[in-house]
Amino acid sequence: MSYKDPDRQREYQKEYARTRRQPAGVCQTPGRTPVPPEFRIKTARDVLDLLAGQIAAVQADEQSTTLEKARVVGSLAAVALRAVEAADLAGRVEALEQALKLRSKESTTSWSQTPWPSITPTSHPESA
Repeated sequence: MSYKDPDRQREYQKEYARTRRQPAGVCQTPGRTPVPPEFRIKTARDVLDLLAGQIAAVQADEQSTTLEKARVVGSLAAVALRAVEAADLAGRVEALEQALKLRSKESTTSWSQTPWPSITPTSHPESA
């Protein structure tokens, strides 16, 4: 990150080096609030839960105007919609994976139970 003020750049580098020395998983760039690991987002469901809380907080904020609330809620709703789509796709992929596993188990058991059909030469009536 470039700064015109060398003192500000030095302060940023100092803070950045300090955060790099912290234990794994805690390091954040300077100026950000560290997020505890239990609040980290891992699934689309986590995103939806987080967005629901944030939308409620925006709607409860008395200092914001109606227009500001509408803009923020609209953008959060767009993100929530993408999260719902991702969750739906994740569920569909899981269902397909399970179906393929079942199909492969069925095919391996059916192969072991029924031998390959034997190929025997047959005489055709036309060739006689």
